[in-house]
Amino acid sequence: MTIRNDHSSKTGTPLTRRAFIGTTATAAAGFMVVPRKVLGGPGYTAPSDTLNIGCVGVGGKGTSDVWACSTENIVALCDCDDTQMAGFLSHKDNKPEFQPKYDKANKYRDFRQMLDKEKSLDAVTVSTPDHTHAVIAMTAMKMGKHAFVQKPLTHTIKEARLLAEEAKTRNLVTQMGNQGHSKEGARLICEWIWDGAIGDVREAHVWTNRPIWPQGIDAPKEIPSVPPTLDWDVWLGPAPWRPYHPAYLPFNWRGWWDYGTGAVGDMGAHLTDQIYWALKLGHASTVQASSSKYTKDSYPVAEMITYEFPQRGTMPPAKMIWYDGGLMPPRPAGLDAGRMMGDDSGGCLFVGAKGMIMCGCYGDNPRILPEKLMQDYKRPEKTIPRSPGIMEEWIAAIKAGKKSTTDFSYSGMLTETMLLGNVALRMKDAKTVLQWDGEKMEVTNLPEANQWVHKDYRQGWSL
Repeated sequence: MTIRNDHSSKTGTPLTRRAFIGTTATAAAGFMVVPRKVLGGPGYTAPSDTLNIGCVGVGGKGTSDVWACSTENIVALCDCDDTQMAGFLSHKDNKPEFQPKYDKANKYRDFRQMLDKEKSLDAVTVSTPDHTHAVIAMTAMKMGKHAFVQKPLTHTIKEARLLAEEAKTRNLVTQMGNQGHSKEGARLICEWIWDGAIGDVREAHVWTNRPIWPQGIDAPKEIPSVPPTLDWDVWLGPAPWRPYHPAYLPFNWRGWWDYGTGAVGDMGAHLTDQIYWALKLGHASTVQASSSKYTKDSYPVAEMITYEFPQRGTMPPAKMIWYDGGLMPPRPAGLDAGRMMGDDSGGCLFVGAKGMIMCGCYGDNPRILPEKLMQDYKRPEKTIPRSPGIMEEWIAAIKAGKKSTTDFSYSGMLTETMLLGNVALRMKDAKTVLQWDGEKMEVTNLPEANQWVHKDYRQGWSL
């Protein structure tokens, strides 16, 4: 769509719809904005108020991601699996008022074709398996599209760094889908810790009920036929070629090295995010991992990863310990008998000089321990702006020309830290604490570990 006449540039060149959105987002700084009811009457939606969005991946988490942005124009839907597309289009929970948008949207199997043909797109959501996040998001951003990418942001540390740099260079509004970051609990935890509620925090523990998919196994040897409903080549994307097998999709890809990021990648964005934000962590200085057996094809059933971080301003050095596969931190002495640690999905425990804070997954239901400390604590004023939701915040930020709270500058570094644990996991046989130089993005004391900071792409795929 091209907007002409009174919205043309000073040189007379017609403005594209995207340029118009960017211009109107900052118009209030120097011009009076005419109410849209004057422009188009009651119910009129100005061009700057509605985005054209293309959604890549519509099954699983992609379904709720499409729902979350359906207040905007859903121009295109893309999924390389026709069964996922059909399931989404016929989903019983699709809101009737949005169904016409889904039916009308152009349908694609290959995101590259979608991006090539849909010139009007302002933004793209990426809700695919981990190994394709970076190539899809980078392709879109290089075309000037704002990007929302499900957690974890990327499959490798280097991918996360490159996406963050690209977003900054192009001044794009980005967001990672770690929903807990938008919740009340995450903000309360930050405000309490920054208020000194439990004193200096030098140690934090985080655990999850994952994996809830197979791990510690070899790849299947059978070679069944590829279903005619699936574009297996597109699904593989940059990953090494291997024969199709239903053991990999639509859900269990999470446990395979080539496609997923294991338990820490799957849930770290929801759980370590609470610690990362509240303690203002940056690059880890060291990392060490231990685990049950893993194979050349899949992650271990259980693991423990220990990160150490240097002092940040007035905050002391801190240690963060990750547990999965049924492993848990020791039960703290200040926890009331019978009280559950976290919730059914996992939790976080901050250990401070004066007490502790425990929460469930996504930062839910934070509580200061022991209980008397919680009861006596005078809560500070709420200083962190509250969020309408992770997707809603991203959409609003695009329209306002502002940053979102978990944009790639933040979520990229969070993802790097999570995935550094997988690098340590790969090198556990070396029985060495890895020294990490975050600025240079390299392990300094065991150079062979750097082979896992990034990966080789299959021929025909690149960033």
